[in-house]
Amino acid sequence: MTSLRITAGPYELEAKLETEAAPKTCALFLGLLPYRQRIIHVRWSGEGCWIPLGDTDFGIGFENATSFPAPGQFLLYPGGYSETELLLAYGSVCFASKMGQLAGNHFLTVTKGQENLPALGRKTLWEGAQDILFERIDGN
Repeated sequence: MTSLRITAGPYELEAKLETEAAPKTCALFLGLLPYRQRIIHVRWSGEGCWIPLGDTDFGIGFENATSFPAPGQFLLYPGGYSETELLLAYGSVCFASKMGQLAGNHFLTVTKGQENLPALGRKTLWEGAQDILFERIDGN
């Protein structure tokens, strides 16, 4: 199991890559590490935060795709009908854009610190974009 440390705003989380269910997406993301971005609150999807990636084309399709991620699940939407993005569910989510319902690749699941996800979501909603850093945990 490959684990990541995620620092999002003032919160520290740990997560596991879903390598069996989404091997291409996980391999792609591992190649980006350490990955630093800013996370903002979603517009249409409900209780989630996202990282908009515009026209980025990672060259992967759909695998382990869902429209209804559980709290603590990260999705990568590889683009197509809407812009490429990463999404983190912190509560109830129906993944969507102005084009309608979408499905994204569930590739990463929070395993520690999940109790902080609602606070991260509220902070992002009311205070704006938060820094987020994904790092591989040594020994994995």
